[in-house]
Amino acid sequence: MTVSFKGLTAVVVEDDWMLREITVNELHEMGWTVLEAASGAGALMVLREAQAVDLLVTDIQLADAITGWDVAEAFRVSDPEVPVIYASCSPSNPSRRVTESVFLTKPIEVSELKLACRRLLGLEPRR
Repeated sequence: MTVSFKGLTAVVVEDDWMLREITVNELHEMGWTVLEAASGAGALMVLREAQAVDLLVTDIQLADAITGWDVAEAFRVSDPEVPVIYASCSPSNPSRRVTESVFLTKPIEVSELKLACRRLLGLEPRR
């Protein structure tokens, strides 16, 4: 089943430019409008300027003092319902998450990203 996310906006926060580019391209191919940031501070600037955010994809460990956890909490202050995809190279599933979130191990597989988007937006049943 092909699902289009046309008209929806995602924010990708990743300090590794190559991983950020791959994720941004994958989301674009799914139809998302994508805003991107290379740091936690950059993500907070995007949050201040964005009209609406329908999905946040954030690395947990970022190069600056602001973590992916902090980014997600800031986005949740602005919109308590924004779905979050956390990404990390660590295969362990972290306990510190907000509701309506998914944890994916990097590098993120395209099929996992698509499934997470569908589940978080209620287009796929949760397991």
